[in-house]
Amino acid sequence: MLDIQKIRADFPILTQKVNGKPLVYFDNGATTQKPQVVIDAIAKYYQEINANIHRGVHTLSQLATDAYEESRKKIQNHINAKFAHEVLFTSGTTHGINAVTNGFTSILKPGDEILVSALEHHSNIVPWQMLCERTGAILRVIPMNTDGELIMAEYDKLLSDKTKLVTVNHISNALGTINPVKYMIDKAHEVGAAVLIDGAQAVPHLKPDVQELDCDFYVFSGHKLCGPTGTGILYGKEEWLNKLPPYQGGGEMIKEVSFEKTTYAELPHKFEAGTPNIAGGIALGTAVDYMNEVGFDNIQQQEKELLEYGTQQLLTIEGLKIYGTAKEKTSVISFNIEGIHPYDIGTIIDKLGIAVRTGHHCAQPIMNFFEIPGTIRASFAFYNTKEEIDSLVAAVKRAQNMLA
Repeated sequence: MLDIQKIRADFPILTQKVNGKPLVYFDNGATTQKPQVVIDAIAKYYQEINANIHRGVHTLSQLATDAYEESRKKIQNHINAKFAHEVLFTSGTTHGINAVTNGFTSILKPGDEILVSALEHHSNIVPWQMLCERTGAILRVIPMNTDGELIMAEYDKLLSDKTKLVTVNHISNALGTINPVKYMIDKAHEVGAAVLIDGAQAVPHLKPDVQELDCDFYVFSGHKLCGPTGTGILYGKEEWLNKLPPYQGGGEMIKEVSFEKTTYAELPHKFEAGTPNIAGGIALGTAVDYMNEVGFDNIQQQEKELLEYGTQQLLTIEGLKIYGTAKEKTSVISFNIEGIHPYDIGTIIDKLGIAVRTGHHCAQPIMNFFEIPGTIRASFAFYNTKEEIDSLVAAVKRAQNMLA
C-alpha cells in the first residue's frame, strides 16, 4: 500500500492554493504534476553539466552525453525494447506519430489502407489524414459502441491485404477505455500490416512491454509520466527504423555531408536532428526511475480504488451521466450534468480550487458519436485521494444548484 501523504509531499505544487482553496488537481490526463526529483534533475543539468551532447571532447559535453544516453537506456529497460537505439527521443507523442507518417509517405501507394480507431485523439487522426492526402491511401475507422469500447468483430472485418498500418491508442484520453491492443497487433500482423500504438495515456498507469506486445511502433509523451513537457519517446523496431527515411534533416543525423550527397547516421541519431531537449531527456529518465520506485502495481491499485470510488460518488448526483463505461478502464471519468454545459461546471468548480478538463478533449469524433459538445473530465493520478473526490462531488453539486 502506498503512503499517499508521503508521496504527495514529493510534489511541491500540490501544497498550493488556487482561488484561496486547496488545489485539487484532476487534470492528469492533460499533464501530470512533477515530483521534486524531476525538477531538481532539470536544475542540476543547467547548474552543473550544461553542454551540447555527442561529438564534444571536453568534459562537460562528455558528462552531458553520458547522462542523456543513460536516460535512453533507462527508458529502453522500462519498456523492454530489445536495443537502446530503438528508443528515439522526441518532443512528445505528436512528434513521434508525425515522424512515422512522414516515413510511410514513401511506402504507401494509392488504394492502400490505414485503420484508425474511433477512440483516437486528434494527434492520431490528423497526421494519417494528411498522409492519405499525400499518397492516395484510404483511412478506415474501427467503430466503437456506446460503452466506449472498440468493436472487435468490425475490426476483424476491416483487416485485409490492403491494410498496411493499424494505429490505435492504448488507452483513450477522453473515456479511459483500455483497448485490447495485443489482440489488435496480432490480428494486424496476420495480414502483414504494421502497428503503431499511441501510449500517451497508458504510460502513467501501466508499464508497456513492447516486445511482449510485438508492436512495430510505440509513442508517448514524458509530461504525462511525471516528466517534463517537450519530451517524448518513439519506439520503433530496428527493422522499421532502418527502413524509414529521416523525419528531419540537419546536424547530428548525418554521417557525411557534401554538396553532392549526404549519408545518414546510424540509429538512433538518424531520427534525432539538431540539438535536443537535453535537460528534458535526462529528467525523463529521472521520472521513469521515480515512477518505478512508486511501483506500477501500487499505482494501478490506488487508481483502481479512486476510479471505483469516484464513479460511485459522482453517480449520487441527480442528472449526472458518465460517458465511457468499458469493462477495461483506467482512472478517467467523463461526465455531464443534464441541462448544463460542461464549461459552466468547470468554470465554477475552478473557483473552488478544483482543476478538471472540459470540452472535447481533442477527441471530437467521440463527442459526435455521443451527440454532445463535450464532457467534464476528471482524470486521477496515484497521488490523488478519496477526500479530493469528495471535494469534487460537493463542488459539482454546488455548481449544479447555482446553474439550475
